[in-house]
Amino acid sequence: MLHRVGVDLGGTKIEAILLDENLNTIERKRIPTPKNDYEEIISSITNLVSEITSNVSDFTFGICTPGAISKQTGKMKNSNTQCLIGKSIQNDLENRLGINVFQENDANCFAMAEATMGSATNHSMVFGVIMGTGVGGGIVIDKKIHAGRNLIAGEWGHHILHTNGNPCYCGKLGCVEAYLSGPALELRWTSLSNESIQLPDILTKLDSDIGIQWKTEFLENFGIALANVIDILDPDAIVLGGGLSNIDFLYSLGKENVYEKVFSDHIDTPIIKNSLGDSAGVFGAALLP
Repeated sequence: MLHRVGVDLGGTKIEAILLDENLNTIERKRIPTPKNDYEEIISSITNLVSEITSNVSDFTFGICTPGAISKQTGKMKNSNTQCLIGKSIQNDLENRLGINVFQENDANCFAMAEATMGSATNHSMVFGVIMGTGVGGGIVIDKKIHAGRNLIAGEWGHHILHTNGNPCYCGKLGCVEAYLSGPALELRWTSLSNESIQLPDILTKLDSDIGIQWKTEFLENFGIALANVIDILDPDAIVLGGGLSNIDFLYSLGKENVYEKVFSDHIDTPIIKNSLGDSAGVFGAALLP
């Protein structure tokens, strides 16, 4: 019987899962991510995999990592876990474990999980959106990740929303991430109100004049950004993930703002909430091979 192992390497936790051939969960463990210590992270992953596979001999292994993977070098780049940048996680784990390792970024794994086991299982082409600390995306076609020629397919967070707009960590100006990530939305609230509060508290103040302006801008940017995705990709479904996916008005007013900007006289693309929550990454990693 072929088992599947998935690991989700996050900024605060490392989670591992063991699935049987029918994708039933046999074992699952979660540990804190070592801070700023790459070698300790690799050791922790190696030990975790060894623990959950102690009773099985035949398994595949996939890992979900934050940030992009360089097509040229295979090394990590653009990761918010700084110690991973410039490291070849796949090679280092293969050397430690003595098995083939499949690696993908967290957005692709999210999309894969939701398209295969989650809320978009009945759709052929799925665009998976992550809106949280950052903004990312992944494309899955017929249950397979579409990574693209340069391994950047789905990176809608770094297309230009406003020319010469807000600075983004990537070095460009006006990226979607500089407007629709959690930190960007909190920064916009501060600039409007001189009040520095977190997103859950902002959402309780939307009846005020400032709250109305903040929400209107949010919805407008959300509408433009996803309408552009639909115009280019025209997916069968869009699944929202990340912390901002819990904002209910994105599925009503947000969807309306998207629809009114799409280049079509008829638009019915489902914009739906994820069903796997923060488990999507680890399931998606297990499904990689």
